[in-house]
Amino acid sequence: MSSYFFTSESVSMGHPDKVSDQVSDGILDALLKQDPMSRVACETLCTTDLIVLSGEITTQASVDYAAVARQVCREIGYTSDDIGFNADTCNIYLALHSQSRDIAQGVDREGAGDQGLMFGYACNQTEEFMPVPIALSHRILNRLAEARQQGEVDWLRPDSKSQVTVEYEGSQPIGISAIVVSTQHTESVDQKEIHDYICSKIVPETIPEKFLTGDINYHINPTGRFVVGGPHGDTGLTGRKIIVDTYGGWGRHGGGAFSGKDSTKVDRSAAYMARYIAKNIVAAGIATECEVQLAYAIGVADPVSIHIDTNGTSDVSGDKIADAVRDIFPLTPNGIIDTLQLRRPIFRKTASGGHFGRNDPDFTWEATNKASDLREAVGLGADVPELQFVLS
Repeated sequence: MSSYFFTSESVSMGHPDKVSDQVSDGILDALLKQDPMSRVACETLCTTDLIVLSGEITTQASVDYAAVARQVCREIGYTSDDIGFNADTCNIYLALHSQSRDIAQGVDREGAGDQGLMFGYACNQTEEFMPVPIALSHRILNRLAEARQQGEVDWLRPDSKSQVTVEYEGSQPIGISAIVVSTQHTESVDQKEIHDYICSKIVPETIPEKFLTGDINYHINPTGRFVVGGPHGDTGLTGRKIIVDTYGGWGRHGGGAFSGKDSTKVDRSAAYMARYIAKNIVAAGIATECEVQLAYAIGVADPVSIHIDTNGTSDVSGDKIADAVRDIFPLTPNGIIDTLQLRRPIFRKTASGGHFGRNDPDFTWEATNKASDLREAVGLGADVPELQFVLS
């Protein structure tokens, strides 16, 4: 059996693109808290000493957008001038207006807010039902964020990235060949201390020991210095980390970003539903991996197509699974919103650490409560077998 390598990356909450995503979703949450029927498409640009908010918002809520943006950046950790981006002193420019009437009329009829195709994916590689490379990349940065927020060391700053390269034989991950971690830091720390801390404290606490044997190439701050970072080092834009947000490149992506959009936008809501469907198919033991595609036309409620691909890991045909999906899962925009409870102010926390593979009750699309129904619908009986993960 031939081997191959696959790489995925993650970026931290302090990465400039993720700052933008969190500001956009922070504004969405503030609007939904007052008016759950708000229609929102909020885009954020951040750079040195500047935040620009633009987009379309139709709402009965009254929100201080600048105050929300400052609070989000403050909680991320951008609170001092020496970082080059300070939540309390940066300039904020607003360019927001209401939703187009031409778009609104289609949504008013309970149709989709736009055309497009959305993908959802799940597999049994990890207990997150996610591919190993993206799951491990997220775990590394989650641990690094914890270390910074708890003050385990005093030199960590908010901006960081991770990348993990996994070797596979067929569909089985067998080891790691490379780990990349770049983290912003203060002037006072030397690179050896950063390298030693990440290799001794961060990586071993996030990656199973059996994957840390063998010849692994570690690239820790490979440029040798990362003092200038965050929005001061790079301009951030909402929606530029869609692969980090989803499956790390392992599953396909329809191209639509999530953050800053209310759930009448199927870019977001249908992608969540596709993940919910795929995860329940795998949790049911119908397949060990599954990719779901949903496609919509603007102003039309029902999807124009549903496609199920189990990549040869199921004895049940894709057409039979798709028929069961149509019967069990509501697939109109309103049906998705109601099923997944998507009019709640829960979205800012989706905007860092990935939208999928998270153990949080607010992430309703991560539930596996339809597994038994799916098994019964495809003729396998209602008893759900215990799932074995490749990597726990």
